[in-house]
Amino acid sequence: MSIRDIVEGKKQWRAHVARVKALPPDYRIVYQEMQKYLFKVGPVELADGHLLSGVVDFFEEGAAGGKGVLELIGSDVAAFCDDLIKDSRTYADLYQESLSKNPGTGAR
Repeated sequence: MSIRDIVEGKKQWRAHVARVKALPPDYRIVYQEMQKYLFKVGPVELADGHLLSGVVDFFEEGAAGGKGVLELIGSDVAAFCDDLIKDSRTYADLYQESLSKNPGTGAR
């Protein structure tokens, strides 16, 4: 990864954060909870940035349509997140695969 890639990544992240800050307060709160949850669960696709920016797109459309955030996602934020990543591989999956390929490398 070059310096240029790092700088470009930071610019993209700052633009993403600015979009989140522009959301209505209830959307912003739910987005932050979703982000925390997804960072803990660790879907591999999270690193490319498309998942979170897709959530912001979805939230911007809902807010523009005058809908409340819970009207869009339901009352269970974790269940909504789980549905988003149900077919995604997680870092836990990758770890399990590495253990099965290299027996004896796990915790003792």
